Amino acid sequence: MSLKQKSANSTFKKVVVVRLDHDTEPGYLDPGQLGRGEVVDLLTLEGEHHPIPLALLKTIHFVRDFDEPFEPARKSFLSRPRQAGLWVQLRFTDGDQIEGLVPNDLLGLLERGIQITPPDQNGNNLRLFIPRNALAEFRVLGVVGAAKLPATSKAPTPATQGDLFDSREK
Repeated sequence: MSLKQKSANSTFKKVVVVRLDHDTEPGYLDPGQLGRGEVVDLLTLEGEHHPIPLALLKTIHFVRDFDEPFEPARKSFLSRPRQAGLWVQLRFTDGDQIEGLVPNDLLGLLERGIQITPPDQNGNNLRLFIPRNALAEFRVLGVVGAAKLPATSKAPTPATQGDLFDSREK
């Protein structure tokens, strides 16, 4: 008897896929499978599965609504971000640039791509997935919300250090 293996908590999210040639396609995507293979399985608005190779993609925009513009209104932060994470700047192979936040966790930096939170938190775009092949440059601009190291105690002054290193005999 063979049982089908179901992925735990598979939920399809609204996305707009942007190809390197700037063609776009809205649909639904399981974010749990993102970056695990060389192909993204997009469920189109018509209900068809459409496999798209990562090598052909520029970005995947996770959106709130298909009727709103999917491009972020701002592509850079106006000031230092407040959310914790790595503040990064990405330059695409076509020359476009965007800033965003990634978790301060090496496991979050996927082998096949990176997920960022865009600068405009109130816009239609919730986050972006960017395949590595679409990037020309990845720069860390800052670490936001890093844990502060505990204050070190002052070194003892020679007067309170005792006679341990005193060369005089007693």
